[in-house]
Amino acid sequence: MPKKRDGGGLSKTQQAAKFLGVSVLAGAVLAGLALPAAGALGLTAKGSVEGFDDIPANLKTPPLSQRTRILDAKGGEIAKVYSRDRTVVGLKDMSPYIRQAIVAIEDARFYEHGAIDLKGILRAVNKNAQSGGVSEGASTLTQQYVKNVFVEEAGDNADKVAQATQQTLGRKVKELKYAIQVEKELGKRKILQNYLNITFFGQQAYGVEAAAQRYFSKHAKDLNLEESALLAGIVQSPTRYDPVNAPQEATRRRNTVLQRMADLKDVSQAQADAAAKKPIKLAVSRPKNGCITAADGAGFFCDYIRKVFLNDKNYGKSRKVRLQRWNEGGMTIRTTLDPQSQKSIQASLRDHVYEDDPVAGAATIVEPGTGKILGMGQSRPYGFRENQTVINLSVDHDMGGGAGYQPGSTFKPVIAAAALEQGTNPEQEYPSPYRMPYPSPVQTCDGEWQGTDMTQNENKEEVGPYAMKEATAKSVNTYFVQLISDIGICPAVKMAQKMGIERADGKPLQQVPSMTLGVQEMSPLTMAAGYAAFANGGEYCSPVAIESITDARGRALKVPQTSCRSAMSKRTADTINTLLKGVVEDGTGKEAGLQGRDSAGKTGTSDSRYAAWFVGYTPNAAGAVWVGDPLHKRKMYDISIGGVPHDKVYGADTPGPIWRDAMAGALADRPAPDLPTVPIDDPAKDRDHGDEGGKGRGKHKPGRGGHDGDNKPGGGWGIPGFPDILGGGNGGW
Repeated sequence: MPKKRDGGGLSKTQQAAKFLGVSVLAGAVLAGLALPAAGALGLTAKGSVEGFDDIPANLKTPPLSQRTRILDAKGGEIAKVYSRDRTVVGLKDMSPYIRQAIVAIEDARFYEHGAIDLKGILRAVNKNAQSGGVSEGASTLTQQYVKNVFVEEAGDNADKVAQATQQTLGRKVKELKYAIQVEKELGKRKILQNYLNITFFGQQAYGVEAAAQRYFSKHAKDLNLEESALLAGIVQSPTRYDPVNAPQEATRRRNTVLQRMADLKDVSQAQADAAAKKPIKLAVSRPKNGCITAADGAGFFCDYIRKVFLNDKNYGKSRKVRLQRWNEGGMTIRTTLDPQSQKSIQASLRDHVYEDDPVAGAATIVEPGTGKILGMGQSRPYGFRENQTVINLSVDHDMGGGAGYQPGSTFKPVIAAAALEQGTNPEQEYPSPYRMPYPSPVQTCDGEWQGTDMTQNENKEEVGPYAMKEATAKSVNTYFVQLISDIGICPAVKMAQKMGIERADGKPLQQVPSMTLGVQEMSPLTMAAGYAAFANGGEYCSPVAIESITDARGRALKVPQTSCRSAMSKRTADTINTLLKGVVEDGTGKEAGLQGRDSAGKTGTSDSRYAAWFVGYTPNAAGAVWVGDPLHKRKMYDISIGGVPHDKVYGADTPGPIWRDAMAGALADRPAPDLPTVPIDDPAKDRDHGDEGGKGRGKHKPGRGGHDGDNKPGGGWGIPGFPDILGGGNGGW
């Protein structure tokens, strides 16, 4: 093999001589120009040498843009995201045929010349002069690789891409100098490997591995002779030789490559002829880029992962840097998403809420004790078409959600926990009339609240006295209004904060007694994570979604960790378990109860029925389900949801069954431990429950007795300074 001419060690005089004879000719070939007159040639050469000396000595090669893979907890792929679909592989992971084919058709003398093929240039100049145009090029694989580096560095900037590919002598001179450097530093095998990883093969596929996957749904190492020849032929013109859209042109080009391989003795003529007779057989994998391609409704969870990544400065100093890393960094992100839980959530939502219903549903499941998000889905698919959305209805506004939804009476257990922590006996009774004014004044964290607002229960038959267990099971508004008035608003606010329960819009909780009725907007993820503290002995763990991240080199990156803290005593948590077990056993949440395992939870219906909820848990999973109009325009009266007509929607009759089915599937074949509880006496059992003297409680409506409903009298009542919050104006935003 002739000695490689790498250009190293040449004097300036030798460099000038070399580029007088090479740069100008190569520029002329690429530009399709006739050779200039001697005087013009001399002027151009002089300019080229001066420009050559001014070019920096080292080619800065940016990391190759690669696709990032997002995986579930079991290693299954949720989605791929990329600016350029590429997976970098070594020569050992490329078929020998593709290595031979690309050299044969693009640079047959690759192993014989240095960075510049002078013989090839002279041949091309002669041929082009005879034809009067540009019928043959003369760039070596090394030069093509350098050009692709410039294109890669340009990224998605159209102007920079144009500059990197423009047919000018100046650009060619720069390319030639760097080609000399690359030949000297990398050697032939590394150059070939880099070229096959960087070049564009059409159909959004960059690099041979992505191309093999795109056209044949196989790895590059498994490509056969005719497949390799087809891919090698595409490189010259990915549009013209696209086998998907131009199969005849692609076949002719493939056969040209096969014959070239036979001429060079890479394969026998018989092998080439046999391969040329075969029709193109594609097994196309369509480009799948971004969270919109995620299966089982996981697009919203995928987008949540994206928000977590982009908000974390561990992955880059600026959002722009982090976004580039997300799209180009070739990472593998393993998440907490449990495929069984995710499939169960989506199946339940699909069964109970249709895509084209006037309202939507969303559900999230988290794991108590770890904060891991096990599933996250909604009834309206991820997308931009009719009945689709890219707004994640399960999360807070700053994580891609809306402004949240009033959780209604699902907030009452927070008040109960705050009261128990203050020493309130769960057997404490209140008169709990059907309708009453808020006690006033009520202590806040920095003063007191005063007002004359009224509240009422769902049904006129709901008349106390009630103790905490029955009031929770029946969701008696007037009981909890008296409870928060006794303990003060500040303990309730602090309990919510310790449980991670905050407003979805990021604003602080309003210190008003009506907070006990859940009038401030929350997200399903917030409520599920908060309730998980009850299942976890009173310890709250912040939600996490990422298990691990490795970069393109396989190095582990730092990932967000859950933060756990004590929100309440274990005794308080166990008491709440007792109260909320009563809800699903013989209270408002009977339709949500699970068969064969302990569960607890609470129904909720917001102001004017813009939203309905069920939030519940077992020892190993906590979930929240919301149903309502994301735009806060449709009240859920006289409505059909999932093919089921409703006069009024309650937390029990729509969110409850969604929660039940989602949790049953998520926990199928998994342990069913008991929830720890405490004995609570029911003072009501010691009294007559009749209607004597008009003081009895009366009878509740079958299946709906004691539901929380609108939480307001007919004329409405408001919060000072926030007149619309409970008056039907903004309750579900």
